[in-house]
Amino acid sequence: MKKSILVCSLFLTLVCIPWIAMGANPVKIEVLYMNHGPLQDSLKEIQNVFSHYKGKVNVSWYDYDTKEGEAFMTKKGITQHIPLVIWMDNQVKSRVDGKDISFTGFPTGAGPASFQGKWTTADLQKVLDQLTDKK
Repeated sequence: MKKSILVCSLFLTLVCIPWIAMGANPVKIEVLYMNHGPLQDSLKEIQNVFSHYKGKVNVSWYDYDTKEGEAFMTKKGITQHIPLVIWMDNQVKSRVDGKDISFTGFPTGAGPASFQGKWTTADLQKVLDQLTDKK
């Protein structure tokens, strides 16, 4: 009897641990964007990066020019004209390769120079790798 209880306990432990690990909450990602021509290529690249993290990220998109986007901007305290902002687990800034990166504006090398941020889609992927490994 004790042996069967021990075997059942061991079995349940081995089965439940992977379920608990898989049941971790996905990384919450919120993207505020301007649905304008110059940003379209960057948005496709960003969507491609997110697609590699299915089940590990939960992405919400907010178009700057919609009522939902306006309400989201108010909630986040955004008052300036900015083409793109990405929040990951409620943070705009993340540490990548020893430096703080703010995921705002176009990625480096894309779009008008005055609206380029100092980040790349490779930086975005590194942060997502870090965040999803923790989950």
